Amino acid sequence: MITRWLVITALAGTIFSAGQTAPARGPLKAAAPAAPTAGPFEGAATLTPENAIDRVVAAQWARLGITPAAVCSDAVFLRRVYLDVIGTIPTAKETSDFLAEKNPAKRRLLIDRLLERDEFNDYWAMKWADLLRVKAEFPINLWPNAVQCYHRWIRDSIKSNKPFDRFARELLTASGSNFRDPPANFYRALQGRTPTDLAKAVALTFMGARIEPWPAARQAGLAAFFSRVDFKNTDEWKEEIVFDNPAKASGGPGASGGPGGPGGSGVAEQGIFPDGSVAAFSRERDPREVFADWLINPRNPWFSRAIANRVWGWLVGRGVVHEIDDLRPDNPPSNPELMALLERELIAARYDLKSLFRLILNSRVYQLSSITATNTPAAEANFASYPIRRLEAEVLIDAVNQITGTTEKYSSPIPEPFTFIPERQRSIALADGSISSSFLELFGRSSRDTGLESERNNRPSAGQRLHMLNSSHIRNKIEKGPRTSGLLKGLPTPQTITTLYLTILSRYPTEKELAIVKAYGSGHEAVQDMAWALFNSDEFLFRH
Repeated sequence: MITRWLVITALAGTIFSAGQTAPARGPLKAAAPAAPTAGPFEGAATLTPENAIDRVVAAQWARLGITPAAVCSDAVFLRRVYLDVIGTIPTAKETSDFLAEKNPAKRRLLIDRLLERDEFNDYWAMKWADLLRVKAEFPINLWPNAVQCYHRWIRDSIKSNKPFDRFARELLTASGSNFRDPPANFYRALQGRTPTDLAKAVALTFMGARIEPWPAARQAGLAAFFSRVDFKNTDEWKEEIVFDNPAKASGGPGASGGPGGPGGSGVAEQGIFPDGSVAAFSRERDPREVFADWLINPRNPWFSRAIANRVWGWLVGRGVVHEIDDLRPDNPPSNPELMALLERELIAARYDLKSLFRLILNSRVYQLSSITATNTPAAEANFASYPIRRLEAEVLIDAVNQITGTTEKYSSPIPEPFTFIPERQRSIALADGSISSSFLELFGRSSRDTGLESERNNRPSAGQRLHMLNSSHIRNKIEKGPRTSGLLKGLPTPQTITTLYLTILSRYPTEKELAIVKAYGSGHEAVQDMAWALFNSDEFLFRH
């Protein structure tokens, strides 16, 4: 273990040694010179603007005197875009093929291919399942039938590239059986069922707003739109019907037959939108439809801003408004022009989220290196480099399994019926937030209880380091996995080392790294220790 630790330490010194700060460079402009490279992480491409995002962000850098990072290398871009778009690392062949490709448009072409990969549907269904609380057991208690129904609908919506305004409207206005009408689970998955509880979930999910600090009257005005949502059981075990009940006692303002506000005894006659305008209700129309019409109107900034900010934060690592689900007047965007641009582009694309993905991913801003040139809070808030982030729990264990050729076993004996997950299924494709493992728990998988982004914890810990370095779980995968066991029995030849680097880090080794391994030893143990060093490196554990 001591010798293994020595090689890990030696290689770790080269893997992210490209300094925490790169040489000073000028702001993004049309005639910028090629940037100097820092090891394998920075490329030689110029900081020439690729689209409107680059021009807007560069103008902000110029105003604030911020020098951006260099453009990342092809190898870094390849691994980054695989992780950010499909939650999966590239194979050694995919890496070598991309790095050998001479087409100057290869990054754009790769983005287009990844957006059509099946893993895209799995990964983004996972992201939405976190926010929509797709979980069979306590405290959500959807139960397995509803979880499978709901998750399949989310994934199918992503696969068909359903416009986001339609996706939101179907969830907001859903009625029917939570076993047979999947969007009805949006309301069924909430821990509280008062109109205010429903309003909180709607505002958080579709407006990126937390209404708890709002004045009581403003909360009640929004809650009125959900005051007629009701639930009833069926003869089928655990099934519930979600429906609009005009006769239900209301907690909204202006209730007839009793006082308004929470606990009122009448049916709400009107609701108050978050912008202060009033909507009258009728018995013939579900108030949720009235609210949905207001929300998804392109002239309404709440809806477009919330999803544009989420997508930017998911891909770039930080929202234009930070945190990405805390939009409020006293938490303004770091770059208002960028926020407005993203909203306009989304509306112009008719809420086609893939169109927004393409715009962001093809920008030079997204493709900057993680090696900072201006190391200040203002530079971080204005996207002057790509932020380093630890891989999500599901993505990390899938990467280990892909490299080693191993699998994970997931199952749950409760609640009935027994839930079994096929052994070859990737962790990013897990439908149920209740199906977990000690690894997923340790590495911060979302509990899916509240719909908050902060439920997923990607902060590194000592326990995680020890698990990767010294657990039998990871050791058995590396040493006995069908894709790594044979490789680790070889000698530390340049070909073996290169194969390991392409497979684990998605790049070729540098001359310095080859020299370290050569000096370390000439036996099988040197290859094994090098593999352990790469698996435990920050370069593997983090997206960068």
